[in-house]
Amino acid sequence: MLLHPLEGNTVKITRTSQVAMLALLGSLSLAACGSDNNTTTTTPAGTSSASSSGSTSAGDCLSGTLNAEGSSAQKNAIDEAIATYGEKCSGATINYNPTGSGAGIKQFIAGQVDFAGSDSALKTTEKDGKVEADDAAKTCGSPAWNIPMVVGPIAIAYNVKGVESLVLTPSVAAKIFSGAITTWNDPAIAVINPGTTLPASAIKVFFRSDESGTTENFTKYLKGAAAADWTADPAKKWTGKGEGKEKSAGVAEGVKSTDGGITYVEWSYARDNKLAVAKVDNGAGAVELSGDAVGKAVAAATQDGSGNDLRLKLDYATQAAGAYPILLVTYEIVCSKGSDATKQANIKSFLTHFSSAEVQAGLEEIGYAPLPSEVQAKVATAIAAIS
Repeated sequence: MLLHPLEGNTVKITRTSQVAMLALLGSLSLAACGSDNNTTTTTPAGTSSASSSGSTSAGDCLSGTLNAEGSSAQKNAIDEAIATYGEKCSGATINYNPTGSGAGIKQFIAGQVDFAGSDSALKTTEKDGKVEADDAAKTCGSPAWNIPMVVGPIAIAYNVKGVESLVLTPSVAAKIFSGAITTWNDPAIAVINPGTTLPASAIKVFFRSDESGTTENFTKYLKGAAAADWTADPAKKWTGKGEGKEKSAGVAEGVKSTDGGITYVEWSYARDNKLAVAKVDNGAGAVELSGDAVGKAVAAATQDGSGNDLRLKLDYATQAAGAYPILLVTYEIVCSKGSDATKQANIKSFLTHFSSAEVQAGLEEIGYAPLPSEVQAKVATAIAAIS
């Protein structure tokens, strides 16, 4: 997502931008674990695009280097947070490798990174003989917490000549992505788009060929809101129809260069590639994708973890007025307690900055939605409890 969507790249940033920093909650402590992806991108000083205010004493800055890995969906958001943090803390080095959620969790459990970014919380049920949450706790020597940090709207982005506005219901979206609807003028699409001239051309679906948290969350939406039309279980690996492209950048480029193309992709990639985005009607009227509309959906989520483990259970079938229901939440996965006090304090310092109201508000400029205030308050409490 964001202004410069470069996926699969190691990001190393030490200083940045024309952005004044916000007041951090104090000096804190945190834990180590997780990593994943290659190609190096460097964001130089003066390149951040969001803005924040306030000031922080030098004592709140991390000392040394943090290494993290995982979700490519949050790449642009964490780049921005690293950039604004670097403006305040010129000696800090934070490396983020956007190799994908699954790879980030694996690296965290292997003890190769200090924290991981994942578009799905650690699994608490067994898969392939393993339970992610249990394995992470063994690595940490304490429970690992899922801390929601980045709200990434998932756009249904399309490129259909002459069609500037498009409404989709969960059922119609499921039929398009499963291959049951194959032409743009199909009656099921036409009936929910009265007055729109739809061509008889073929629908060309593009999907993520790599294992992806975005894929998992999009299929959670299809399954949760249109179970009769999407029967496959949600998964990081695509089970529908279409042509596979690697990473978010790949599917966005596929649609951009193909008349009749459609995909699911993070909002920032749709914006960066100037793709049209469908409105979604879950039953309470068509809702345009916006930060406010996504925030309403996140605010309606329930906490699925206990204490400071802030796993969220999203209601993909929500009919809350004005709520945009297709989204993913990227969690920063951290050790709740750690043996390296300095490392824990560094993680805590950076995440305090990342979760602040100022930084979160600035993320909307680059295609994300800020954490709702109710969730943000819980996040601040959890980060403060890291030790």
